[in-house]
Amino acid sequence: MKAASRPKLVLASGSPRRLALLEQAGIVPDALQPVDLDETPKTRELPRVLAKRLATQKAQAARKVVAKDPALQDALVLAADTVVAQGRRILPKPERLEEAADGLRLLSGRAHRVYTAITLTGPKGKVREKVVECRVRFKKLSRDEMESYLASGEWRDKAGGYAIQGLAGAFVVKLIGSYTGVVGLPLYETSNLLISAGYPVHLGWLGSMVDD
Repeated sequence: MKAASRPKLVLASGSPRRLALLEQAGIVPDALQPVDLDETPKTRELPRVLAKRLATQKAQAARKVVAKDPALQDALVLAADTVVAQGRRILPKPERLEEAADGLRLLSGRAHRVYTAITLTGPKGKVREKVVECRVRFKKLSRDEMESYLASGEWRDKAGGYAIQGLAGAFVVKLIGSYTGVVGLPLYETSNLLISAGYPVHLGWLGSMVDD
């Protein structure tokens, strides 16, 4: 496939983590279009359902914006959402220290699930979706570990109050599933969705070099 025929790609996110993951796979979006949504779960909404709903709504909201831009109206729009849950209990992105502490106590010494939903929309209304489920187990955290982590402030703006690629990576005893899915964008599934939509993922690898 020639580079000229490559469809444009818009990432419906302002997350540096998701952008970095795409770039890790040699995928560079043509534009970023973050959207602001109310992410409050509906009554009795399951974690998997919430992740899928929010990813879809993000893609739809971004699609409405790029449709007004002649340079991007035919672009693919990629959106994602990550939800951390203990059983059916959805852990929020904590805004206060007390929320972060409650979530950390809930995760300590237990397994929890991380759901990351990805939605890819095309200009003609074609929607491709995937929900990736991972299981993560934390060690039993000591009081000092909890207090030090909370003092770091790294829990802010993180689903479940932690980022596996950050300090909390030292708490993870076991991970079953996609590491990049827990970070926020499962690369295997994302690449497959893009390829199925005609986006030449591997084209970006040509001429690239990784230093040892």
